[in-house]
Amino acid sequence: MAEVMRQTVASMLQGIDRYNPDNLSTLERYVEIQSQENAYDLEANLAVLKLYQFNQKYNEDITCQILLKALTNFPHTDFILCKCLLNQNLCENSPIKDIIILADFLECCNFEQFWENVKEMKVCGKITGFEDSIRKFVCHVVGITFQTIQRSLLSQLLGGVDDHTLKHWVQKYGWKEIANNMIFIANQDENIKTKNITEKIDFDSVAGIMSTCR
Repeated sequence: MAEVMRQTVASMLQGIDRYNPDNLSTLERYVEIQSQENAYDLEANLAVLKLYQFNQKYNEDITCQILLKALTNFPHTDFILCKCLLNQNLCENSPIKDIIILADFLECCNFEQFWENVKEMKVCGKITGFEDSIRKFVCHVVGITFQTIQRSLLSQLLGGVDDHTLKHWVQKYGWKEIANNMIFIANQDENIKTKNITEKIDFDSVAGIMSTCR
């Protein structure tokens, strides 16, 4: 269903029809389908928020879903793009305010507090695959930060997952369980890439400077 609507919506977003208010109900339905089917279309979602901004009339439920879908695409800047289309009053009140706090926790990699807040927010349950999408971002951060990590700490960062789920993510990213309840992530020294910088300065470019030094 999502792929079928993606083609329909893509044609609606061409040219001046992109901000045609008559298309809003279709676009809102598309947002709901994205939430249900774990699909994602940033351009369509931005068009919805832009139409809301024009009229200063926001559908709170749809707006929440758009923001939560943007969170699932961290570390990309989708959430910032969406947030810029919200008015200040909306950002200062729940549940939008609560979602913005979630984004701040992700931005700061405060994953344990993020999961604590998610437990109290029923709206997150509307987004199929939400938790696993966030776990992909957590694994991305772990992969570029740690060489080894305690199993218990990784479990907490992934949202307090059980042993079976933990092993799934370890295998998915090619990590290895080693002695003393540790998990080997990567030798970060091997990931360092050198870069040669060549500066090309000809005589003509410095002649003026040299003449002033006489």
